[in-house]
Amino acid sequence: MDSVDRRIIAALRTNGRITYADLGRQVGLSASAVHERVGKLESSGVITGYHAVVDARAIGLDVTALVSIHPNDTADDEDVAAALAEQPEIESCYRVAGDEAFVVKVRVATVDELERALNRLRRIPGVARTRSTVVLSTRFEGRPNTVAGVLSPAKPQAGAPG
Repeated sequence: MDSVDRRIIAALRTNGRITYADLGRQVGLSASAVHERVGKLESSGVITGYHAVVDARAIGLDVTALVSIHPNDTADDEDVAAALAEQPEIESCYRVAGDEAFVVKVRVATVDELERALNRLRRIPGVARTRSTVVLSTRFEGRPNTVAGVLSPAKPQAGAPG
């Protein structure tokens, strides 16, 4: 992956519906060259899919909580992760270091639904307890990571390959 691929990825993370022609203009390639590069990024697993970013509140998911999952002594992380993946209200799941094994983001319509979801989480074999933090407001989320220009759509950094 070179600096052009990184700029393509940054542009797609900002606007996944951009045309190949517009993307080509942004990165200085023809539409067909960009199409080929995007295809290679998809087939190699760098780009894993495309999705719509939706305002959760606009679709009735007014309550967001971050839930720490604390395992018991006999927990199998793979089994717990598989059970978490079956919970439809879990939007994201992270394996973490520390006392907890996982942190999940839960989105539901009401506090009552959150309580029911938490009860289901606590019944998963291997889960000893949970700790929840209810989100009051979201300042930002899901933004592209541009640390050190890795995926910056701007000009490549000095000394960058490509």
